Formats: sequence, structure tokens, C-alpha cells
Amino acid sequence: MMDQQEKMHDLIGVGIGPFNLSLSALLDEIEDVSKVFFEQKEQFNWHPGMLIEGTKMQVPFIADLVTMADPTNKYSFLNYISKNDRMYQFYFLQRLDIPRREYNDYCQWVANQLESCRFNHRVTDIRHIKDNGEYFEVAVHDLAKDETSVYRARNLVMGTGSVPVMPKSFRGLPKQDVFHTADFLPNQERCRAANSVTVVGSGQSAAETFRELLKEQRDCGFRLDWITRSAGFASMEESKLSLEHFSPDYVNYFYQLPQHQKEEIFANQGLYYKGISNHTINDIYNLLYEYSIGQEELQVGLQVLSEVRDIQPKNEGNGYELTCYHWQKKEEFTHESDIVIAATGYKPYVPDFVHHLEDFLEWDDDGRYKVTSDYRLKKQKTTENEIYVHSGISHTHGVGSTNLGLSVHRNKVIINHLLGREVYPLPKQSIFQSFTV
Repeated sequence: MMDQQEKMHDLIGVGIGPFNLSLSALLDEIEDVSKVFFEQKEQFNWHPGMLIEGTKMQVPFIADLVTMADPTNKYSFLNYISKNDRMYQFYFLQRLDIPRREYNDYCQWVANQLESCRFNHRVTDIRHIKDNGEYFEVAVHDLAKDETSVYRARNLVMGTGSVPVMPKSFRGLPKQDVFHTADFLPNQERCRAANSVTVVGSGQSAAETFRELLKEQRDCGFRLDWITRSAGFASMEESKLSLEHFSPDYVNYFYQLPQHQKEEIFANQGLYYKGISNHTINDIYNLLYEYSIGQEELQVGLQVLSEVRDIQPKNEGNGYELTCYHWQKKEEFTHESDIVIAATGYKPYVPDFVHHLEDFLEWDDDGRYKVTSDYRLKKQKTTENEIYVHSGISHTHGVGSTNLGLSVHRNKVIINHLLGREVYPLPKQSIFQSFTV
């Protein structure tokens, strides 16, 4: 039997990643908003399998949960530093970027202070109700108590994030041998004990995983390979004017374009968000150079232009045989490895219960959300109840949709619409260049 909660909330959030955590923090001191956010994990954890020591955030610390809206907010990163008595250490660090592990710790510090954030609670269903008014019913399972309650809200915000993508040929194999970079740290000890390890893919996660393995390769004695179908291990476009693509101005410009043009532009913007940071490439090359001194042959290989088409267990002994295809030379070859790590990206996570709203929402021909410019899902029905959205909007809002530097701006837009007033002013022009005429 489900417990029916009587209170009507103004907003219920589904998922607590950085975007919804930012929204919760910004709403915390606004007294006339009743809100609650649910997350099935036991605590906030941002890509825990990739919290490798030495990895850095790709945005400056000012892109925290609140500063871009209100630098005086108590949930700012600088206040976190101050409250943890680390101000002078951070001052002497003299860096805009911060360790990824520290960003995760900062977010946990914020989440632990927010009463509106309920962890260990899984949303299992959402229905739109017309009964003495219109609202959403949200079924939430308390995983600790093994109890389900139904909450009511006038509006929702979806922050369900993304999930790892594994190619078909990688699936169904032992997870301790063939796994995604998202699971790297839990399997690192297994890699150390292997005779050979292969990383497949060439984005930032692939590079960070390869760099970490490369640091240990000589001591542990395993053969290390890195295979990508890309033409090279391309560095991310990080020049300052290129970074202006991650601005409200560019988002607004991109949104107005016809959908077919959006698809074409987005397909050619990979190096704005998919490439490898320059400092990571430099680290890898420096290690390779150091290791090559006095060595006839490194037990390390970097193979480009090669697509992994299949993985099968070896006929004899341990390990796997990878069927690869060099697409320029049009030649097939095989590669053997004990461990295979897939750095094959992520896709937006659309929970099953969203399909209960299929007749309520509008969908495009590819089965994706239709989204308004101010981050509301378009509806088939006329109602004042809104569903705001953070994930699965790259096709409408472009390259900056998952960028943390735009999370606060998006939440300013959402809050202003939710409250029907300008709580947070929006910038009229935030960059030097113009994308339109």
C-alpha cells in the first residue's frame, strides 16, 4: 500500500546531479517555493568511477553551483573552501581549475546541507492528474525503508543525467574483463594484475584512463594499448573565443535554427566537447618520452584509424580477441587483450516512467523531447503544469547542453519562469563575438 502525501509542492525534482543540485541550492533561500528533489543513490556522487587523482575539472571553479547567479550565496565553492579551512592552500595553488575529486566533495558538502534533497529515494512513476485542480503525482520508493509514497507537485524538473554506452559487441562479456570507463576505479586493481589492457575510444575519459594505466604500466608489467577509429588523438578546442560557444548567447542563437541545420552543426562540433584536454595529451606524451629513454621497444601501443568490430573470448587461455578494421587501408586485423576498457561515451537517460507521459508530451520524429527555449518540455495538452528539463536536450540547445558552465544560467531561466518574476537578471550580452546579424 502506498502512502499518499497531502502537501502540494511547487516543484519536484527527479535526479540530483550537478544541475538539479544547483537548482536546489539557488531555491534554498527563496521562501515562497515548496520543493523536494529525489535521487536513488545513497549520496551525491559525480562519475565516481572516474574520480582519478590528478584529473581536473574542465571548467573554472567559478562555474560552481551558485556563483554565476549570486557570488554571495553561502553554497559557493569559495565558501566551501573557507568553511573547510583551506583558503590559504587554495590561494597558493593559483589555479582556476580544481581537482575533480574536490568538485565532488564540494557538491556533497552542499547536498548534505539542503533539506530539499532526498537521497536513497527512487522515483518509480509520474502521472498527470486532473482532480479538483491539475498536478503531477510522483511515486517515490524509499530504498532504506522499502516503502513507497506518492507526492504531489504543480511542476517537475527532470535531471536524470546520462548512462554509459556500450557497443553491442562489448555486451554480455564478464564485467570484470570488459567494462566502461565509468567503472574504471572499481576495476583498477584487476587491471594491475592483468598481462594486457586495451582502452578503446579517444575522448577525455579514454585519455585519463590511459594516462592512469600508463603511470603504472612499467611497475605492473602489463602490455598497454589504446585503439581508436578516429584519425588521431585530437585535442579539445580550448581557445578563449571558441569557449564562447558555451554561452547563453550561442545557446539562444542555436535554438532559433531549423532542426536539420542544428543536426548538421552539432555533428561537426565534437572537438568543443569530445576532444582531449591539452594538458592530458601533454602528460601522456611526456610519460611516453620518459619511458622510451634507453628502451628498444615500449610495451605500449597507440593505434588510430581502427574500429573495433567484435570481441570474443580467446579459444585457448584467458583474454579476448578483438576483430579490428583499419578503415583507410580497408584491412582487418586482430588484437589480443586480457582487459578491454570501453571509452564509448554516454547517452541521455530517459526513465521508463516517462513513457506514462507519452500522450502528455510532444516528441519529434526521432523520439526525442520537444523543448521550449526556456527548458520546458512541450505539451500536447493545455495546462499550467510544467516539466522543466536538464538532460537530453542537445538536439534543441546544442553543444553547451551538458556543460557545467551553463548550468546556473539554465537554472536562472527556470527559476524566473517558475516564479513568474525576475529573481535573477539574465545577461543581455555575455560574449565579445556575435553569432547572428
